[in-house]
Amino acid sequence: MSVLLDFEKPVAELEGKVKELRLLMDGSDLDLADEVQRLEARAAKLLAQTYAKLTPWQKTQVARHPDRPHFGDYVDALIEDFTPLAGDRSFGEDTALVGGIGRFRGRSVMVLGHEKGRETEDRVRHNFGMARPEGYRKAVRLMRLAERFGLPVLSFIDTPGAHPGVRAEERGQAEAIARSIETCLDLRVPIIATIIGEGGSGGAIALATADRVLMLEHSIYSVISPEGCAAILWRNAEKAAEAAGALKLTAQDLLDLGLIDEIVAEPLGGAHRAGATTTARVGEAIARHLEELEPQRGEELRTARRGKYLAMGSESAA
Repeated sequence: MSVLLDFEKPVAELEGKVKELRLLMDGSDLDLADEVQRLEARAAKLLAQTYAKLTPWQKTQVARHPDRPHFGDYVDALIEDFTPLAGDRSFGEDTALVGGIGRFRGRSVMVLGHEKGRETEDRVRHNFGMARPEGYRKAVRLMRLAERFGLPVLSFIDTPGAHPGVRAEERGQAEAIARSIETCLDLRVPIIATIIGEGGSGGAIALATADRVLMLEHSIYSVISPEGCAAILWRNAEKAAEAAGALKLTAQDLLDLGLIDEIVAEPLGGAHRAGATTTARVGEAIARHLEELEPQRGEELRTARRGKYLAMGSESAA
């Protein structure tokens, strides 16, 4: 892994010792297989214990891990013949929010998602996954295109939030996000959203107002980042860990609150340790929900989706 989280260091030390012993064994007569096996067992046990009791702040760190599968990885693993579609037909192209047509297990679909990028240059090009108004207007255009041709919409959310810059505000950031949410609620085709990393503020909700909302086990979904919350409430971003606990931003919290529909289990040690396994599990979950939704069409689907969101927070939902 290119990035090691603080709470992973004890595990990394054991894994480092295993690598050292394996190197000693290579090309020598030393038989250290028993010791290697013992250390591997200790490392696996410690990893399981560590990830079984992650705090909300630690889950936030895992959700932001740069080695987690990104939108492009899900497209490569799950979508055949993906054809990107660019531009909002009003201002320009936004590379933080990517969309296009492809085939998911033989079924034509519209795919939308935030792309953060990996290397520094790539991250800057994708604006760290923070979409501008033209990104959300592009999403609206593509969702309407999907509706016209009867294509289910699959969205993958991984953003700290919409771009907060002055020019984005001048071009109507809030209105663009609102239009995207409105479009999600109005579509007459199935929408399945998956929170694959960070689900931050309205920038996430704009693509996650769906028939089914899935979350990876160690992803987060919140109205504001822990740092932003701490800065507002305590005027001290160093209280981010405390804010993370108060925000109820983990997948487990949100499932208990009835705000999401399913938690997709991550491999032991998080998605950043086994990207291929993670994308495969997400694919299985999406396929299952898509099969359940496909018999519903048109007004029936739209009415059920609107009813779902109107019921959130009501006494009947509780």
